[in-house]
Amino acid sequence: MKSKLEDVAHLANVSKTTVSRVLNNRGYISEKTRVKVYQAMQELNYHPNILARQLYQQKTNIIGLLFPMVSNPFFGELIEELEKGLYRKGYKVIIGNSLNDPQKEKDYLNQLLTKQIDGLIVGTHNNGIKEYQYKNLPIVSIERTVSKEIPVIECDNYNGGILATNFLYEAGCRNIIHTTGRSNIDMPSNLRDKAYTDTMMSFGLTPCSYPIYFDMNDEEKKKHFKEMFIKYPNLDGIFAGNDVEAAIIMKVAQKLGKKIPEDIKIIGFDGTKLCRNLMPNLPTVVQPIELMASNAITTLEKRLNGEEIDLKTTFPVKLYDGHTYK
Repeated sequence: MKSKLEDVAHLANVSKTTVSRVLNNRGYISEKTRVKVYQAMQELNYHPNILARQLYQQKTNIIGLLFPMVSNPFFGELIEELEKGLYRKGYKVIIGNSLNDPQKEKDYLNQLLTKQIDGLIVGTHNNGIKEYQYKNLPIVSIERTVSKEIPVIECDNYNGGILATNFLYEAGCRNIIHTTGRSNIDMPSNLRDKAYTDTMMSFGLTPCSYPIYFDMNDEEKKKHFKEMFIKYPNLDGIFAGNDVEAAIIMKVAQKLGKKIPEDIKIIGFDGTKLCRNLMPNLPTVVQPIELMASNAITTLEKRLNGEEIDLKTTFPVKLYDGHTYK
């Protein structure tokens, strides 16, 4: 027969209220009483009803992670760090891929609004979702501005753009293109393109931002990169939107008979461990993924506890030169 809470109370010689307070960590309980209750639970093989406790506490200990795709190395490593950090704090996570699916994003927001999850950490690319406008939502955004009310964790995208453009210039490039994303979506990463443009103009060079959308598949990107090489035959440097795009560009360039880095020099952005291991010679701008994940969790917990938070936190980036172009 399955043991009940009153069985634990009887064996520990305490009231049911005391057992409940021990289980919910509520009010003062002496260490001696706490030990007696847990020993009784162990002896009776008693397991509390987690769902009932969650309903009582109005807390699920579940956090939703909503990002465009886990297959992208940047989001994959970010989600891994978030999951590890949240697990250490007693949370479970549910993960959603939301690329091109605003309805899925709304579904996760509705789970939050109906108390099925405690909070959300998001980095999605969908636009115009009104649910984000509600005040005091336990949501933290990484590298995306979703509303004035929701805190954003980001890297120093502007300085990253300067580092990348300077690196190519110092390597001798003068016809430099930046492959950038959608300018109509409010993303902190838009500052990379602004930095590229400002830096090129400071050198007396003409900037050229070439739109490559994140939601394009690899074949579409290959087609656009091929067209880019045809349209700009004199280009000698490319500041890619991310490391995955940099890898695709390298393949397209080599198929067109161009040598890297002799003919064209390429630098990426993100600097994930995976990409640096697989492409150690690719220069890139490294985002501090572990720090960003850790701060996102801390910020979300403060939000859940009603504490004051910064609505914007920016972390420095660093250049990884790939030991090339020297």
